[in-house]
Amino acid sequence: MKKIILATIVMLFAITLTVGQEEITGKWNGVLNIPGSQLRLVLDIEKTNTGFMSTLYSLDQGGQPIPVTTTTFENSILIFKVVAIGASYQGKLVGASIKGDFIQGGLNLPLVLSREESKKVLLKRPQEPQEPFSYYSEEVTFKNEKAAISLSGTLTLPRKEGKYPAVILITGSGPQDRNEELAGHKPFLVISDYLTKKGIAVLRYDDRGFGKSTGDFKAAISEDFAVDVESAISYLKTRKEIHKNKIGLVGHSEGGLIAPMVAAKSKDVNFIVLLAGPGIPGDQLLLLQGELIEKAMGRTAAEIKSSKEMKNELFKMITNSKDVNTLKKEMNDYLLVALKNDTSDIPKGMSVQKFVSNQIKALTNLWMINFIKYDPAIALEKVKCAVLAVNGEKDLQVPPKENLGAISSALKKGGNKKVTLIAFPKLNHLFQESETGSPMEYEVIEETFSEEALAKIAAWIQKQVK
Repeated sequence: MKKIILATIVMLFAITLTVGQEEITGKWNGVLNIPGSQLRLVLDIEKTNTGFMSTLYSLDQGGQPIPVTTTTFENSILIFKVVAIGASYQGKLVGASIKGDFIQGGLNLPLVLSREESKKVLLKRPQEPQEPFSYYSEEVTFKNEKAAISLSGTLTLPRKEGKYPAVILITGSGPQDRNEELAGHKPFLVISDYLTKKGIAVLRYDDRGFGKSTGDFKAAISEDFAVDVESAISYLKTRKEIHKNKIGLVGHSEGGLIAPMVAAKSKDVNFIVLLAGPGIPGDQLLLLQGELIEKAMGRTAAEIKSSKEMKNELFKMITNSKDVNTLKKEMNDYLLVALKNDTSDIPKGMSVQKFVSNQIKALTNLWMINFIKYDPAIALEKVKCAVLAVNGEKDLQVPPKENLGAISSALKKGGNKKVTLIAFPKLNHLFQESETGSPMEYEVIEETFSEEALAKIAAWIQKQVK
């Protein structure tokens, strides 16, 4: 469940600065550290007959421009606001740099602008494998005939020749590449490397409509991604190097919801591994997730309670809705009343209606509506193959107690006794050893995936394919 707050920051700023501040003109550079990413920004200020005109570029997001709403520079203080994305910046010119904070969505992110060219901090990722690999790696493409798309990925084999058990890696929510790259980490690359060295072939691929895969990601729901996995199974069955009766699925987060969908219908799935897979319905999961993450962000108990109550009402509307246009109107009416006396969640500079429109848009896309309504137990009760479900005890996105318990109950209800559950102490949603489990920690942690977790997962898989 991966969300990056500044995913759309690409901008051109028309800025008016007070005349007489010659030292502010020219190019200013900075790196904005947001949860899960670093963005290099360039602010170019030019003097005009009436003041100043400036342009800001986000180099890591295409460098496309978007206007700033208001900008002032007085008494060495630079302030600008971008209403379109609910963002603002205030910094003080001190010597050769402007030191301040970029504010958006309740987050205050330090941003220092200077004359020197900005460079991203080189993050240490000691687990990330480097070529040449000690095993065989091949770029592959396979078809999803039902959706009329092609999926591109990487197949790794312990050796080029031979016959091996195999796993297919299934990414979490949001468009992901074959390495499930996020927060500066490549967990699927690390998992693939580890398992291949243990004698297990691994197929990982770019999500439809992302990377080198074709298709429309935005128009797809979890069930569509399940069909992509079925196509991956069909492809592996054509490879002479793969044991056709020893193919398993390893899904992370939403991938842990998709794997049971496929296993419930396919006799070709020998086992599944659920890495922080959901076990409770989507609406319940999002409420619990929001509560835990907001607490980790330091919000007050009253703020968390208010936020949860509002989300709960909106989710009820979604689960009971049969028409999206009617749903949008109901949500609009509810939010306008709910926010009439409390606008604390609305970013400064953003109108109530704009905020409401953004919330409705985010909650009424096809994938979200389907996710909120979906109960993982439906598929889990039909899964008959061996299941390993693992979580980190500090996972705030798919909390272990509620989800592992629900997974176990659903599998047992369906009569499946081949179930192993593991909750790893100190691990977060990405299976990193962490302090709080907050998504804010993901990038700053050097570890990509716990060695202990990798070892236990690999040993369990090896046991299934003996």
